[in-house]
Amino acid sequence: MEQGSAREGARPAYAPGAFPHTPGSARVPEDRLPGNRVPEQARGRQGEEEQARGEHTHSEPAAPRAVRRHSVRGQILDALRAALVDGELVPGQVYSAPVLGARFGVSATPVREAMQRLAVEGAVEVVPNRGFRVTERGPRELAELAEVRALIEVPVMLGLARTVPAQRWSVLRPLAEATVAAAAVGDRAAYAESDRAFHRAVLTLSGNEQLVTIADELHRRSQWPLVAGPATRRAELLADAAEHTALLDALIAQDLNVVQALVREHFTGADG
Repeated sequence: MEQGSAREGARPAYAPGAFPHTPGSARVPEDRLPGNRVPEQARGRQGEEEQARGEHTHSEPAAPRAVRRHSVRGQILDALRAALVDGELVPGQVYSAPVLGARFGVSATPVREAMQRLAVEGAVEVVPNRGFRVTERGPRELAELAEVRALIEVPVMLGLARTVPAQRWSVLRPLAEATVAAAAVGDRAAYAESDRAFHRAVLTLSGNEQLVTIADELHRRSQWPLVAGPATRRAELLADAAEHTALLDALIAQDLNVVQALVREHFTGADG
C-alpha cells in the first residue's frame, strides 16, 4: 500500500535528473507526462525571485519556448500524483520546486503551482524557503477515509442497483477491465487512475455531480503512500481489481447483499 519516511534534516531526495529509488541517470518515463516531454519555459526574472526565496536554481534552458501555462502545470501535476502513488515522493521528505523543475525540464513555476494544488488536496505541505514536504499519512487516517467513503458510496450503489438497468452497467465493463490490466503489470499509478475512473463512472449514474466530486477527492486522498508500509504487491492489486468486476456482476444481477459486502470490503484493500 503506501510507503516511505524521511527526516527533517535529510538531504534532498532528488538529485537533478533523478527520482528517489531510481538510478542517477534515470528519467521519468515519457508516458508519465501526457504529450511526451514537457516543453521548457523561459526563466528570466523568475530565477532571481527563486534565489531571493532561498531555493536552489539550475542552469538556464538553451532555447526557451512559449507554452500554455495550464497545459504544462496539468502535465506536471499528473506526473507528481503518479510519483506520490508509486512512493517515489517519500512521505516526510522536502522537495524543492526548482530541483523538481530541472528534473522535468521546466521552470519552477508550473511545479510550484502543481505543488500548491497538491497542498490543497492534502498530499504535501508548504515549507517556507525550502519547498514542499510530502504528507505523512498513517493507517488510522486511511481507515477513517475508507469509513467516510463507505458511508457515501454504499447507500448510493445500493440505490443504483435497484434502479439502473443491466445494459447501462454493461457499458462500464471496459473500465473494470482496465483496472485488471493495470494490476496485471503492477502499475500502481495506472491502477490508481483506472480505479478512480471506474468509481466515478458508477457514481455518475446517480446524477449528483457534487457527490461524484467529493467521493473522487476522498478516493484520491486514500491512494497516497503510507509512512512506512510495504509497496502494494501485484497480487493485492489483482485482488482489488477482481472486486470491480465482481461488483459490476452484482449490480447487474441486483444482488444488494453482495453489492454491500463487496463495496465495504473493497475500501479496506490496498487501493480500493
